[in-house]
Amino acid sequence: MEFTDFVAARGSALYRYGYVLTGNAEDAADLTQEALMRLGDAWSRIRKRDDPEGYVRTTMTRLHISVWRRLRGERLVAAVPEAPYIDDRLDGDIGLWNELKGLPPRQRAVLVLRYYEDLSDHEIAELLGISRGTVRNQAARALDKLRIRVAALDTGRVG
Repeated sequence: MEFTDFVAARGSALYRYGYVLTGNAEDAADLTQEALMRLGDAWSRIRKRDDPEGYVRTTMTRLHISVWRRLRGERLVAAVPEAPYIDDRLDGDIGLWNELKGLPPRQRAVLVLRYYEDLSDHEIAELLGISRGTVRNQAARALDKLRIRVAALDTGRVG
C-alpha cells in the first residue's frame, strides 16, 4: 500500500479519532494533518511494520498530550462562536461526546484510549507517560464526573 492510498482509506477515521481526542473540528484537523505529515516522512520505514495506523494514532495521542501539557490553562478566543459546532459524522451518541469534551484533557484522553481504542491500563500509562495507578485514578474520576453530569441532565438539573 502506498502512502496516498493509506491516507485516502484511513484519513476520515483518523480525523474522527482526532476529534474525539481534541473535542473540536479545527484541532482534530490540525492534529490529523501533523500526524500524517510525520507518517509521510517515515513511510518507507513504517509500512514495513504492517501497522501504519497504529503509528499515526500513537503519534496523534502524543502530539495531543504534548499540547495540553504546554497549555494546561484556559484557551482564550477573540470572539465567542454563534452556535456550537456539531459534527454529524461521528457515530454514536452526540450527547455523550459533548459531555466527554467537558472533561479535563488527561481524563478525556484516558477514557478515549481505554474505551474507544480498547487499550489496557499498562498501554495507556506507557503512552501518556504516567503510572498505571494514575490511569485508573483519572478514569475513575472521569467516569464519576460523567455519571453526575448525565444524571443531572436526566433529571433536568444542569449545572
